[in-house]
Amino acid sequence: MQAPPMPLFLDAHLAFAQQLAQEARGMYAPYIGRLANATQSATRSGLPQAEIKPDSSLVTALDHAIEAHLRLRIEDAYPRHGIYGEEGGTVRLDAEHVWVLDPIDGTAPFLAGVPVFGTLIALLHRGTPVLGVMDFPATEDRWVGAAGRPTQHQGKACRTRACGRLDDAMLSTSNPDFYAPHELPAFQALRDRTRWRIYGGCCLAYGLLAAGRTDIAIDARLALYDYAPFIPVIQGAGGVITDWNGRALGLDNPASRILAAGDPDRHREALGLVRHAMG
Repeated sequence: MQAPPMPLFLDAHLAFAQQLAQEARGMYAPYIGRLANATQSATRSGLPQAEIKPDSSLVTALDHAIEAHLRLRIEDAYPRHGIYGEEGGTVRLDAEHVWVLDPIDGTAPFLAGVPVFGTLIALLHRGTPVLGVMDFPATEDRWVGAAGRPTQHQGKACRTRACGRLDDAMLSTSNPDFYAPHELPAFQALRDRTRWRIYGGCCLAYGLLAAGRTDIAIDARLALYDYAPFIPVIQGAGGVITDWNGRALGLDNPASRILAAGDPDRHREALGLVRHAMG
């Protein structure tokens, strides 16, 4: 599946999104060094304290601060654009352009000192993700995807890898505990057919898939802000990402279950297994 051509207006938006990611990375900076000191508690090391949200996920003051900063920057630069943020909610979702923000995707790994957390920024054009930035402050990795252009990792084009057989594939999922009981058969079907499994990669797993390090990724119980940047990133690297029914993801279909693969043939095969498992 090829990404659609990139509209010319996205050039400025692409530069703006990367600047936002850089500013978010700067807001992490006081905490990154402390994450490496495993002998200190969160309180003594100065890491932000966490609260539990109604959906049982974690949030910190840093989540709120980063998103508030990004929203102010967007409102100032593009006051007619919409915003869909994890912490600050939504405004102007009927706008032609809508920014999707997740200030810290992987707050639990952030607090635990596991460097798979990142800031996710996407731009939707008429509901379709056409620009995505995945930035990882602890590792200084950054993936940038834009419709009609090759995905960039660390400023260089990256590609997914071919996978001749699902039996040889490496599968990733954020956490098996995130699946509802009726969703587990879909994950189990892929776990039984693949050779290796990687758990706990969070959003970083999707960047690694785009870079050709893994083959299949599946997750459930997500929101659009959890994966919107993955779409242009993976498509621009030659991969495929859909919901569990094979439908395109976006504002019109903010599905909670996603399936991605670097090899389009393996995506079709994995999708068939998932559909069969779900009945």
